[in-house]
Amino acid sequence: MELVRFDLQKMENPEISGVEYQQGTLLGYEVREYLLEKWGRECAYCGTGDTPLEIEHVVAKSRDGSSRVSNLAIACHDCNQAKDSQWLVDFFAADKGLKKRLKANGLSATVRLERVQRQLKLPLRDVTAVNATRWTLFGTMKATGLPVAVGSGGRTKYNRQRLGIPKTHALDAACVGKFDTLKGWRVPTLVIKAMGRGSYQRTHLDKYGFPRGYLMRQKQVQGFQTGDRVRAIVPAGKKTGSHTGRVAIRKTGSFNIQTEQGAVQGISWRHCTLLQRGDGYGYHPLPSIQH
Repeated sequence: MELVRFDLQKMENPEISGVEYQQGTLLGYEVREYLLEKWGRECAYCGTGDTPLEIEHVVAKSRDGSSRVSNLAIACHDCNQAKDSQWLVDFFAADKGLKKRLKANGLSATVRLERVQRQLKLPLRDVTAVNATRWTLFGTMKATGLPVAVGSGGRTKYNRQRLGIPKTHALDAACVGKFDTLKGWRVPTLVIKAMGRGSYQRTHLDKYGFPRGYLMRQKQVQGFQTGDRVRAIVPAGKKTGSHTGRVAIRKTGSFNIQTEQGAVQGISWRHCTLLQRGDGYGYHPLPSIQH
């Protein structure tokens, strides 16, 4: 179990002294990981995410900016160097390199500046919630009678980087705790996402809030329901072949099927075979990672 514990004192002041904060290979991992999550693992300023990111003081230390987490962001090297000790508003208004990177990422300087200012004001409420529930979860797991070992989020990242393993949710889970090597991790992963069981809304709305068409009232058509997993074998026509995926029903009996290759529209219910009833979850296999 990844027993996540965010040190609020450390996050409020990452430069706090003391042996417990100065020694060990995991020094700085927890704060950096929190900032990566907070800023979506992309540069807070230009939105670039496919480059190494650095911890950046939004209000520079030379301008009496603190090292509290509320004054820290994640930035690419170019933005970090270009901003230097500038005020945030001046940096977004005048830096040509930033504007060029924003344009390349399809972003607006005004919108991005507002996002940075909004993110900086986010409280540590989510951190507090994790800290408050971690021991309850640990106790529940211990009550099963199974052996439970714990590790921190920083150790998980340390293990992943030490072994050269890519970051995915599944591989993060495999890297929890203390171990030397990890074998057999290049396997497909089944992603499960909560999709809900439909909606009580009986109409779609346009951008002005007016009704745009009405949805049918019955949940099933010819025994099929939106969200069911089906296989359609079409013997002839433009859509000849086998199509497997989630179905969206239509009152006419002409269904749409969302496959891994994309949506296939206009499939007759007569060609469909039910594989799995919609249970409120979406299932999507990811191929194994070659590394």
